[in-house]
Amino acid sequence: MARCFYLSFGSFPCVVASSPETAKEFVKTHETSFSNRPSTVAIRCLTYGAADFSFAPYGRYWMFMKKICMTELLGGRTLDHFLPVREEEMETFLKGTLRKSQANEAVDVGQELTALANNIISRTTISRRCSATSEEASEMRTLVDEVGGLSGKFNFQDYIWFCKNVDIQGIFKEHEEARNKNCDSSMRSKDLVNILLDIVKDEKAEMRLSRESIEAFILEMFTTGTGTSAGVTQWALAELINHPDILNKAREETDSTTGNKRLVKESDLPNLHFLQAIVKKTLRLHPSGPLFTRESTQHCKIGGYDIPASTRLIVNVWSIGRDPNYWENPMDFVPTRFINGSGRSQIDVRGRHYELLPFGSGRRSCPWTSLALRCFDWKVANGKENSVDMTEAAGIALLMAQPLVCVPVARDIPFLTI
Repeated sequence: MARCFYLSFGSFPCVVASSPETAKEFVKTHETSFSNRPSTVAIRCLTYGAADFSFAPYGRYWMFMKKICMTELLGGRTLDHFLPVREEEMETFLKGTLRKSQANEAVDVGQELTALANNIISRTTISRRCSATSEEASEMRTLVDEVGGLSGKFNFQDYIWFCKNVDIQGIFKEHEEARNKNCDSSMRSKDLVNILLDIVKDEKAEMRLSRESIEAFILEMFTTGTGTSAGVTQWALAELINHPDILNKAREETDSTTGNKRLVKESDLPNLHFLQAIVKKTLRLHPSGPLFTRESTQHCKIGGYDIPASTRLIVNVWSIGRDPNYWENPMDFVPTRFINGSGRSQIDVRGRHYELLPFGSGRRSCPWTSLALRCFDWKVANGKENSVDMTEAAGIALLMAQPLVCVPVARDIPFLTI
């Protein structure tokens, strides 16, 4: 495959980067020329006119939103604040799976993981669970799939419903009433909507946020956060079911770290090097976003070619992760290739190594993978010799063509009870 080639999507010029060197030249060397993301009709509809963070045009507003995300919304202090929420939801997920195991019932793993991710995000964002029942979880999974599909379409003229049990205006009203009752912001229960409303009211802020900006951010959190975390975890579990020797080694690592006396915690992750390698290996073969796009804001020259302004860039993350020029036996699931002689991971997934560009989502999916594999064996429903069909579905997001349906078989874990 060519490392860089030109396509024409109707009247739009487009270049595709399919090698680490080419991707680096576009998104790092010429970063200032490719800082924008294309804004399609569907994206503008779904994000209230690109009022969110991901699709906002590069400029003062985008930099302000990035600062808010990194320092207030998704910074270490905020993530630590919501640690009990993540732990509670993961325990709820495990107990629900244990009940299914005792009843010998099959589990749609993708749907259950989507519900887990959605409940963590909804409690973090608006202080309520939005996938408390199987019906709500199914609706949210449909929403995530629809938004992902609509985002990749060429033309879309209609708005879609958000989620019938998430009333945006009602959420704002509830939060405003709570703020009026308790004027001391330090005493209020802080979810992400409260943090954003504080910024809206801050007259000294660099920029004033609108209600549309908050609504777009909420939608972005629900759809992108839910789908990526659940998807990566599902692919990781599928790979581990198909590779029992790797599964056993991962269990040995978690047992030695926790002493087989408690559940794995996020604080254990720095010591779980093999588990981190499994997640990175999963992200390489099954990136949640197999393609990512940019759009040039000015003319530039790359690899001897003139790239005019308003050219769309597609970076083929899926192809780069499977390139035999950079990965020996690229289709083999060998996590140890991500570990150096000291036992630590040697390749970063946050964009520093251009042969691996999954763009995040790895760290938070680690505990889910560890807990699911440690507490249960997974018997594939209708699978040949307990083998998972790894066929990929067509679409802008990398999903499994066939749902991962398994019967969980509880292991002898004395600290996990209903």
